Amino acid sequence: MAQAQPSQPQRSVACFPDPLREDPALEAFLSSASTRLCQWWSSAAERSPLPLLSVLPEPAPLQQGLSAEALLEDLQLVMDGAYNPIHPGAMAHLDPPPLTASVAADLVCAGLNNNLLAEELSPSLSRLERSLTHWMAEQLGLGETAGGVAASGGSLSNLMALVVARHQLAHGETSDLTVFCSADAHVSIGKALMVMGLPKQSLQTIQTDGAGCLCPTALAAALQSAEQEGRPVLAVVATAGTTVRGAVDPLAAISDLCHRHGVWLHVDGAIGAVFGLSQRHKHLVPDLDRADSLTVNPQKLLGITKTSSLLLLKRPELLASCFGTGLPYMEPSWLDAHGGECGLQGTRPAEILKLWLGLRQLGLDGIDALLQGALQRRAALEQHLCGLPLQMRSGPLHLLAFTPSAMGASESERWSSQTRQQLLEQQLMLSRPFYAGRHHLKAVLGNPHTRSTDLAAVASVVQRSLTCV
Repeated sequence: MAQAQPSQPQRSVACFPDPLREDPALEAFLSSASTRLCQWWSSAAERSPLPLLSVLPEPAPLQQGLSAEALLEDLQLVMDGAYNPIHPGAMAHLDPPPLTASVAADLVCAGLNNNLLAEELSPSLSRLERSLTHWMAEQLGLGETAGGVAASGGSLSNLMALVVARHQLAHGETSDLTVFCSADAHVSIGKALMVMGLPKQSLQTIQTDGAGCLCPTALAAALQSAEQEGRPVLAVVATAGTTVRGAVDPLAAISDLCHRHGVWLHVDGAIGAVFGLSQRHKHLVPDLDRADSLTVNPQKLLGITKTSSLLLLKRPELLASCFGTGLPYMEPSWLDAHGGECGLQGTRPAEILKLWLGLRQLGLDGIDALLQGALQRRAALEQHLCGLPLQMRSGPLHLLAFTPSAMGASESERWSSQTRQQLLEQQLMLSRPFYAGRHHLKAVLGNPHTRSTDLAAVASVVQRSLTCV
């Protein structure tokens, strides 16, 4: 790890914007920062997706504040050591390039410094959040009165959903609660139960079928067993887009079981729910409308800058009834509840701004085109690899994982590590998840800059790796 040399103390740029006059020096500073970012973007293809060196800037402030030039030099150092999602070969993770309008909105959000804790601190942005979450929930089929709240990441959205579910449960105060989810559900579900003070055994995983989807027959047996034993079920968590292969659980069958047993259905759609915004692609994530609560992460594929997650509910008023504590230090809410009473977060930035402006930039046609491009790249890579001795695992979305068919656990670990390094040497980055007892290579095809030549190059490296085994 490289240790950066501390910059020399110089006269600092204005620490706060002037409310009485323009500040040309501040404008120049922000313009220079923007220029450096644009240059970092435009040179992205010249660097590897994964930096060769991790840098460590001087962490502590000096006695005197730095000049604008020194601050920009410090920024450049961090940029030079940053992960590079703009690169066409960045296919490892659910982290696409950022939408340019979303970046601009992030800057303005920081500059406005409004607080969605209460309407008085963010009058227009609080209304915008309510309106946009309502629109999103309605688009995804949750109903005309649906809505929700923005959150800093899907893990927090999943946690809040389960807290709301417990608040609705007659036995909500007991620790003898069970949550059923797929064996391939995201790790945030277990983490949520830990935060809620529930024992590890509260989380019961249900087997998946050959396509990686939760098996309704096994869930039916588990729910029946819990009912016979008198164990209260907090919720069933279904997944619309699993982390490794992008599988979508059969939501209609799961919903029928939940309705029969009177159980809350939460759908973790952090990866796949955005496909429901497209008339052409919503069939890939059918029956989202059956959920009581739904997690959506526009940051995963649409390029909304981090963080951007939404918790949507058919009955959004349950948020305030669950999390409302009153804010005696604020003026009364103009509506039913302040933003800080509709979730776990009190003070929070207006992250809704970058989602709103990013969606306005894309339009519905742009959203559709992004989704279609991701699906086409997945299909193209799958076609390149289909003749090779690989076990491929995928779902209907834009993720594809694969491992050699004839290899055991130790062999696949060595193969995946060596092949990933060979790919990185050609500036192609895939991830290396451990799944179903073996290491795989995984491609996430949400990067719109990834070209057909990049996909062919991935296949070529993989083919050579298999001949060398």
